[in-house]
Amino acid sequence: MIHTKSEHSVPLERRTLWNELRNAIRGTELDYTRISLRRAIFLLSIPMILELIMESTFAIVDIYFVGKLGPSAVATVGLTETYLFLLYSIAMGLAVAVTAIIARRIGEKKKGEAAVSAVQAIALAILVSVPFAIAGIVYARELLAIMGADDWAIEEGYRYTRWMIGGNTIIMLLFVINAVFRGAGDAAIAMWVLGIANGINIVLDPILIFGWGPIPAMGIEGAGIATNIGRGVGVLVQIWMLFRVGKHIRLSISHLKVNTAAMNNILRTSLGGIGQMIIAMASWVFIMRILADVGSEAVAGATISLRILLFALMPAWGLSNAAATLVGQNLGANNPQRAENAVWYTGLANMVFLLGVSVIFFFFNHRLLEVFSTDDQVIAIGAEWLRILSYSFFIYGWWMVAVQAFNGAGDTITPTRINFVFFWLIQIPLSYLLAINFDWQHSGVFWAIFFSETSVGLFTLWLFKRGGWKTMKV
Repeated sequence: MIHTKSEHSVPLERRTLWNELRNAIRGTELDYTRISLRRAIFLLSIPMILELIMESTFAIVDIYFVGKLGPSAVATVGLTETYLFLLYSIAMGLAVAVTAIIARRIGEKKKGEAAVSAVQAIALAILVSVPFAIAGIVYARELLAIMGADDWAIEEGYRYTRWMIGGNTIIMLLFVINAVFRGAGDAAIAMWVLGIANGINIVLDPILIFGWGPIPAMGIEGAGIATNIGRGVGVLVQIWMLFRVGKHIRLSISHLKVNTAAMNNILRTSLGGIGQMIIAMASWVFIMRILADVGSEAVAGATISLRILLFALMPAWGLSNAAATLVGQNLGANNPQRAENAVWYTGLANMVFLLGVSVIFFFFNHRLLEVFSTDDQVIAIGAEWLRILSYSFFIYGWWMVAVQAFNGAGDTITPTRINFVFFWLIQIPLSYLLAINFDWQHSGVFWAIFFSETSVGLFTLWLFKRGGWKTMKV
């Protein structure tokens, strides 16, 4: 017996794990507010996980090759990323709002309004990114000096900083357009876009950094160029897919106009999202500044560990993003209980997954660092952070999903307030106190992060259970 399109894409007897995996990767036209919740989570989370793994692979590939240039080169990447994190916070804040709004419109069966909102989001991303691009191109050296960079970074590494901050428009568009796809339920398209961009980066990185044939060795600058080319191609593919390929959302020429009401809605919703991301990311700027006072090896070790951490967290973030989409769509379909159930299912899956990651970080931290560095001190510092992180990862998994439940519902203000208290009022002062005043150095920073992020996880979960997010309107 063949079931309706809203329930199944294949006959029941053929709905094997392999077929479902293939559907997740290819994308489907299923209504995620009507099919079984576990199936919806699976079909959405698989491409979202793969998308984020590919995004983090950018970072892993870059640091692998740049690591061969020495600790100062790795530190340059880490210090540049402190600024990029601020830009990411704006891009991710916009993306949070876009996902929530697009998901809500799709749940309400208003695809035309979803398309209009997508166009306004793209326009906002471009407008916001241009001033930062100009600052990155003109003041790359000065930005590194402010962060306490060494002489090599200021004289040589600034070229990487110039490319990365100067090309932030590409990053903005990549984040925001993929948020459109995720909110609509076209997570597979976002995944394929990152696959294309990442493939190009992997090929170009060693060629441009070390040289090949007639192509001269560009050193650390080559990493910045490769990343921008890969992501730039990805954005072009995104735009083409928005007009030609989308299954749940598709743009047409008629949508290409300014809609002040839709733009204001995105701005209003994104303020909280941007705020929570800026607070979280800015806290990392202060953390890196404290580590810079400890030494370049501390910055390099933390930078490598952060790349490993982000890579390991990608499946967990993918599950969390799936929860955000399901929360938004099911609230739009007036089914808050199903939205809450989606959060509990994904939270449990995240806890189990991150417990496994914790075991790996606890027993194999040195081996993981040795892949990216040969400096004993860098390896020891980075390995220590991975070990400390392993103690609280399961709590962090619940926090990730709970935060995305708020964001998917359009309640971006609550996570902003939480981040302000736990990251700025607790994490930063405690890091300085332990690292500098108590002379724990890098260990003080790592333990401060452990304490603050464990506390924020428990508090956010308690707040989620109160259920106020179910009444949000976007």
